[in-house]
Amino acid sequence: MSQKKTFLIFCDGASKGNPGPGGWGAIVSYQGRVEELGGSEKHTTNNRMEMTAALRALQHAASFSGTSDAHIVLHTDSSYLINGITKWVRGWKTRGWKTAEKKDVLNRDLWEELDAVVSRLPKIEWKYVGGHVGIAGNERVDEIASDLALGKHVELHTGTRESYAHDIESIVHDEEKKKMKSATSTRSKQKAHSYVSCVDGEVRVHRTWSECEARVRGKRARYKKSLSPADEAAIISEFKKG
Repeated sequence: MSQKKTFLIFCDGASKGNPGPGGWGAIVSYQGRVEELGGSEKHTTNNRMEMTAALRALQHAASFSGTSDAHIVLHTDSSYLINGITKWVRGWKTRGWKTAEKKDVLNRDLWEELDAVVSRLPKIEWKYVGGHVGIAGNERVDEIASDLALGKHVELHTGTRESYAHDIESIVHDEEKKKMKSATSTRSKQKAHSYVSCVDGEVRVHRTWSECEARVRGKRARYKKSLSPADEAAIISEFKKG
């Protein structure tokens, strides 16, 4: 990749509760420099934060002079974002921002903004990367988004590529993290024994997901499904330790 003519972008979003407090993060690298971007909202969704991260990163790229012939490569772990902007948006506009089922398109405001900025930029290469599998750029924007969603202060980097701590050129995943993600996916399909939540340091056990969801929705909370009495006890212990 040529640093002179290539924008390298990573973006991610998070919502604690979905909907709930949210954050977004982005990395924009161009001409040997790296800038981190980020922001938060008090009540939002994962999809809106994923879209906002891409929108702000592309708006930032558009603010540079001489981008008309640049190569823009944007990495995201959101299939919703990629499919929406590269496939679905054309049909939505043709139908007056209605889905094929004649329902209003969710997040229309952000889709319209994204569509507008994309139309002003040269061709964008939208690349899907797996989340939480050790890809440095994705891990960093996930950290920014999650910390901002939790109300934490985040130091955002602006400086040279050489001074940046994360190897954003590599999209090689970490095998151990990939295995852990696969195990998490398998776990999510197993029958629940209970659900454990922690809100403001208080841990509770719920017998149904709807019970747990009602407690954590819209709050800064931790929650996890247990698969057995022993698993439940281990999660309670983990949450109590913070």
